Amino acid sequence: MSYRRRLKIYLDGGCRPNPGALETAVVARGATYFFDELGYGTSSDTEWLALRLALQLAQSLGEPNSDLVGDSLEVIRQASGTSHCRSISAAAHLAKYEECAASGRPRRVIWTPRRQNLTDIALAGRITGR
Repeated sequence: MSYRRRLKIYLDGGCRPNPGALETAVVARGATYFFDELGYGTSSDTEWLALRLALQLAQSLGEPNSDLVGDSLEVIRQASGTSHCRSISAAAHLAKYEECAASGRPRRVIWTPRRQNLTDIALAGRITGR
């Protein structure tokens, strides 16, 4: 019997300043994917975009049943259904996420502390040139 570890896909978004230009990063299978020129918005907007892009990447890799891991507790709770959206904007992002998830849901959407989020490290390294 072979054992296959479930794929964890890390995600993070950023904007400078807040609100500002949006960028996201997704890490899967040791590769980092950067997404730029996503428009203008808030840190919440960019975290939702990162979640959708991570889900779309999982689906394109043939891993729709993977775990999506991010450090925005609010977005993670709303996407996993443990918290209600408190704004029209968040509700609109959740609807877009649910539409994307209709093609294949992740197994779990998990919160992790920022210091353990591989994509936060990648985005920070991109800024500082590390």
